[in-house]
Amino acid sequence: MKFGIVVKQLGGIMFNDIYRNKKVLITGHTGFKGSWLSSWLLNLGAEVIGYSDEVPTEPSLFNELKLAEKITDLRGDIRDYKALKQVVENEKPDIIFHLAAHAIVRECLENPVEAFTTNSIGTVNLLDIIRFNESIQAAVFITSDKCYENVEWEYGYREDDQLGGKDPYSASKACAEIAFSAFYRTYFNSIEKAKLATARAGNVIGGGDWAKDRIVPDTMKAWASGTEVEIRSPMATRPWQHVLEPLSGYLWLGAGLLAGQSDLVGESFNFGPLSNVNKPVKELIDEMKKNWSVSGWFCNDDQNAKKEANLLKLSCDKALLRLDWLPNLSYPETCEFTVEWYKNFYESKSKTSWEMTQDHIKRYELLANERELVWARTL
Repeated sequence: MKFGIVVKQLGGIMFNDIYRNKKVLITGHTGFKGSWLSSWLLNLGAEVIGYSDEVPTEPSLFNELKLAEKITDLRGDIRDYKALKQVVENEKPDIIFHLAAHAIVRECLENPVEAFTTNSIGTVNLLDIIRFNESIQAAVFITSDKCYENVEWEYGYREDDQLGGKDPYSASKACAEIAFSAFYRTYFNSIEKAKLATARAGNVIGGGDWAKDRIVPDTMKAWASGTEVEIRSPMATRPWQHVLEPLSGYLWLGAGLLAGQSDLVGESFNFGPLSNVNKPVKELIDEMKKNWSVSGWFCNDDQNAKKEANLLKLSCDKALLRLDWLPNLSYPETCEFTVEWYKNFYESKSKTSWEMTQDHIKRYELLANERELVWARTL
């Protein structure tokens, strides 16, 4: 194990201490969510192996955190079956978190073949490799809240609602979910097989995201340069959540699978904020502005914005009933955490990016413990 930090909070261990000394493979570890997940797993005492084709942005959270020095950092394309199989056979992970994907809606519009082959065939490759591997105890496949056929109703989508997609990104994620269901029912429905589940979340925000055409990175870069941010769809409503929120769900779901909780196996789970946190883009920016004295925003009527859904909402009742999972942060706390990270990066630089990220993970854990969230309870 290259590197490990074990964080104890108020006498307890997070996630029932199940990740300590576990070998965890993360596909897509160089991305925004993958970098936060890698950092948290290091704190939990896990040995982290990452598999990605590239570092997706410049700057990138992965490089800012110097994660290549702290984990086993491997490069390869999720669509390369032989290379991926070799990694799994060599590393023998206990659990896999599959995040590797094309995750930007506009980029998928421009490169639909890339979107479908990566998001769908990449998932099929990993499922097929797992079914022949005996070392893997569990795997969590992360898709997206966009996998549902979005009819823009005011009710939250439930896990058994219709899958679909009006654009390549959404449809490719629906395909990944359909492939998962087919593989599970055909190959993984016996007790000796690896325990699998899927997780759906979207619209995560937090420090260190520099992806193109995302509202928070665009806003932070504009404000750091002293300009207003240009936005496309000010009234588009999303279930905004800090990146640590769905990650806590993924980790708790993975812990349940590792512990053999049978009612989780083969299932899909939504992870999102409380229903009253669905906010328009303009309200998100106005809330973040409270934490940074800046000029604000202006609207550009971009025709491509018509490709984006105006209303999207998830029901997380299943995660509550099966996992006893609830979101941790309030909406103002989510915005405060996010802006604080970027202000430190662009202005004060009082802490390194690693120190700021670790600080946020520890504060998140402490708040979860104080609020008696099940995964953060003392042992």
